[in-house]
Amino acid sequence: MGTGQKLWKRARQVIPGGNMLLSKRAEMFLPETWPSYFSKAKGCRLWDLDGNEFIDMSIMGIGTNTLGYGHPEVDEAVLRTVQAGNMSTLNCPEEVYLAEKLIELHPWADMVRFARSGGEANAIAIRIARAASGKDKVAICGYHGWHDWYLSANLSDDHSLDGHLLPGLEPNGVPRNLKNTVFPFSYNKLCELEQLVREHDIGVIKMEVSRSEEPSAGFLASVRKLASDRNIILVFDECTSGFRETFGGLHKKYGVEPDMAMFGKALGNGYAITAIIGRREVMQAAQSTFISSTFWTERVGPTAALKTLEVMERERSWEIITETGKKIANIWNDLGARFQLPLTVFGLPALIKMRFESSNNLQYKTLITQEMLKRGYLAGNSVYVCTAHTIDILHGYEQALSDVFAMIQRCEDGCDVGTLLDGPVCHSEFRRLN
Repeated sequence: MGTGQKLWKRARQVIPGGNMLLSKRAEMFLPETWPSYFSKAKGCRLWDLDGNEFIDMSIMGIGTNTLGYGHPEVDEAVLRTVQAGNMSTLNCPEEVYLAEKLIELHPWADMVRFARSGGEANAIAIRIARAASGKDKVAICGYHGWHDWYLSANLSDDHSLDGHLLPGLEPNGVPRNLKNTVFPFSYNKLCELEQLVREHDIGVIKMEVSRSEEPSAGFLASVRKLASDRNIILVFDECTSGFRETFGGLHKKYGVEPDMAMFGKALGNGYAITAIIGRREVMQAAQSTFISSTFWTERVGPTAALKTLEVMERERSWEIITETGKKIANIWNDLGARFQLPLTVFGLPALIKMRFESSNNLQYKTLITQEMLKRGYLAGNSVYVCTAHTIDILHGYEQALSDVFAMIQRCEDGCDVGTLLDGPVCHSEFRRLN
């Protein structure tokens, strides 16, 4: 057992769940052998606490680093800010420059508020939208964080959010009087949204523009029209999708403008910064309620975002990662065909995912992670792409993955996949850790 695995065992004794983010828990990868902690990271490579080097063909900081880990220009800008002072009684000018840049990229928007995490941005957006609409009830589609307003959907039905990224989310601790305030609908199912609007006094529609599938023809435009016709505020959650297919929100690709949108993850290339943008008549409602936090005024986040946007614009990073994601999809499809494995590739190219159409899908994912780790890769059934994923990196990845697909083929031919696993199967949903 390596240093990282030992430290994870210690962590679980002093930190509920072991860490602060479900998606980074060892149980989501290899419950007993995942390295868990890093000592340094650069480009698409990182090193664990024992000095072992890995190429990250996995979730790249949960999609935070589209320019790669430790981008020199972004880090240099942050270091200058740290040396000049990150916090003071006065405000940092960078937040004004960043607000103006985001409005420039989204001419439909007039005003911006900032936070430091996606969950905060979602909660702020809902507070503002409810204040502006004067109504409590929200229709949602997608994953929007951990706050009470979102998990309250599971007060009516414990499985309401199962189709919205993470099944098994329990609403324990969420006030019961929030029941029947948030109502999920399925992506590309306009009829479900129309029914919610007919049956409830919906004031806000909040949704991801796209996550695992493309919008059907006219779907987003129909949602926009429904919102406009019924005086409902339309909010696009672009915390994950933003800056991956366009220089800005994914909604620009489809030509549909919301009333509000949020950005996170990729905006600061690993530094904490999120943004909520919107039309003036909606955003001004922030002044009629209380939304305020000390560390939303620190200087590193806006500084990192400004430099990240500068590098993105110069390198056209969204085009690079989209093309790289398509190459990864081709690798998976080619290997699937070569080894006659039933798999499906889906998702935005820069957030590409796959699944095996087999009852052993989770075991196969675990096997991939286990065997690729031995070959020097962090890997599974998804890749959050960055500009450091060069063609040479992809060639090495394909060669290593070919060996693992050959093992999976043997399992499809009758070999028990359980005999190939060195430990328990990874988790697929939220579970308490004893």
